Amino acid sequence: MNTRVLVILALLMGIGTVLHFVIPPIGTIKPDMALPLMFLGIVLFPEKKNVLLLAIGTGILTALTTGFPMGQIPNLIDKPITAFVFYGLYVLIVKRIPSIIGVTILAALCTVVSGVVFLGSAAILFELPGPFLALFGMGVVPAIIINAIVLFVLYPIASSILKRSNIVTTA
Repeated sequence: MNTRVLVILALLMGIGTVLHFVIPPIGTIKPDMALPLMFLGIVLFPEKKNVLLLAIGTGILTALTTGFPMGQIPNLIDKPITAFVFYGLYVLIVKRIPSIIGVTILAALCTVVSGVVFLGSAAILFELPGPFLALFGMGVVPAIIINAIVLFVLYPIASSILKRSNIVTTA
């Protein structure tokens, strides 16, 4: 694994963690701001080992910074599932037709997957602090919008920076 790629992935996870930590909760749930940076890492370096590294690292870091009651375990469950769903859909759809719109739609769709897996696993393992649909509406719906916008803005910038550098990427 290329050291430069590892450093970039670590930076993306670190930035995502800071954003996840500082964003204020809406009710009892925070929109997950680590997701768009995890998605960006997958799009920039679409290899299974990178996806696994991002998923585990982001899951651990978001578990440490969650404000959701008993949200540590659901974060550890949610991130690997979401990362590999994103990767699989990216390889099947967007990688064949590279498009900022495709990546943005995929980010929104996988944010829904993340929210459903997170809240579903929290509901199965623990008691939710409110109704599922209310938590989904307060936390996941804003995250869908925010994550799509963040990826729409960051993807072209990061892609152009990496193309100008010596870092090999498929973006």
